[in-house]
Amino acid sequence: MFEVLISFLLSFRVYFRTRSDNQLEILALRHQFVVLQRKTPKPQTETDGSTFMGMAVSMLASMAFCAFDRETDNSRRLAPSRVRWYWTWKVRHGHVGRPSVAKETRELIRTLSRNNSIWGAPRIRSELLKLGIQISEASVAKYMVRHRKPPSQTWRTFLKNHAAQLASVDFFTVPTALFQVLFVFIVMRHDRRRIVHFNVTAHPTAEWTAHQILEAFPFDLAPKYLLRDRDRIYGHTFREQVAV
Repeated sequence: MFEVLISFLLSFRVYFRTRSDNQLEILALRHQFVVLQRKTPKPQTETDGSTFMGMAVSMLASMAFCAFDRETDNSRRLAPSRVRWYWTWKVRHGHVGRPSVAKETRELIRTLSRNNSIWGAPRIRSELLKLGIQISEASVAKYMVRHRKPPSQTWRTFLKNHAAQLASVDFFTVPTALFQVLFVFIVMRHDRRRIVHFNVTAHPTAEWTAHQILEAFPFDLAPKYLLRDRDRIYGHTFREQVAV
């Protein structure tokens, strides 16, 4: 007991010593620890024991990973049910989301939509705001009356009805024996699917292309619709000359 008391009292010497004395004592203790490590031999582990420990550690790691993966899979599977349960509880306890639209407001929206078929949701909402009714555009669109629209004709029907008034123009290239490239311009009518005009040039321009249209349809034989691609050669100059 006396020795413990002496050791306890001597421990207070640290507070009265200088920093250099403490550093010297730490260096001396470290030197003694290194000498002790050199004298004490390291424990030798048998091969069978190390192999067994390695197998045990790997098995424990794989079991922990499987348990974590199973828990993650269960959480992923239970997530939708938890969300559904949460919102069910919230609604049943009076915590509803968007406030419902009054019945009079819904009837007014349907009346305005029925009597004004060309009005959209923004126009009806503005009329309701004039009456002091605060409502969003999405809610107005939800309660509007859906007007039946006449069915529009398909592309096949359009071609069938206007085939006599349709013509198509296009370019394609032809390589020559002297490794030159010639541009062939063709004009085709859709009523009989026949080529009414074609010409060849090495340097096509907008003026030359417009002149080919005039040669293909002289006088008043030009079709009402001309189908073409978006090539730059059918630009402003081409459209002006064809319109004339």
